Parts: sequence; C-alpha cells; structure tokens
Amino acid sequence: MKKNCWEEKKCGRELGGEKIKEMGVCPVAVARKANGLNSGKLGGRSCWAIAGTFCKEKVQGSFATKLKECTVCDFYQLVKKEEGADYASSLEIIEMLRTSG
Repeated sequence: MKKNCWEEKKCGRELGGEKIKEMGVCPVAVARKANGLNSGKLGGRSCWAIAGTFCKEKVQGSFATKLKECTVCDFYQLVKKEEGADYASSLEIIEMLRTSG
C-alpha cells in the first residue's frame, strides 16, 4: 500500500494526529481538491505543492519557496518512483488545486 506523507514522515499533523493541539492540522491532511492525486488520500502524496506543510522542524511557506527542498526529499522521490508514468507533476497539482470546484 502506498503511504501518505503523514504516515511516512510521522509528523502527527494529520486529522486525529498527536501534534494537532501543538502545531495544528496540516493543510495537506484536509486538501480535498488533491484527493487521489499520485494515489494519495487528500493531499498526502502531493505535499510538495501545498503551502503550510511541516518539514525540518518548521512550517513551510509557499510552493515557490519550498520546492527546492521538497524535490530532494526522500518522500517526494518515493512518490515519483512509485507513480512512474502516472506521476502528477507539481504544475499539474497546482493547476488542479487552483481550478477545481
């Protein structure tokens, strides 16, 4: 089974996670428009394209400011490998988030 970022990284910011009171719910965990992208639940396999994620002990900013770090992330590389030809690129994800109802 393919893991979502919160399962792989164990950040505790997913719905029902242990760090919600301290750090809040991650926007990835409630990103309904990203549901199913890269075989993920909500934004769980599109985290690099969603602002406000948590990485390296801090909340990340916009896509533009975090992309460089995200593309070298082991989870990003895993998703890209697992999805192969079906991988939804960052631009596809952003367009989907921007345009879907």
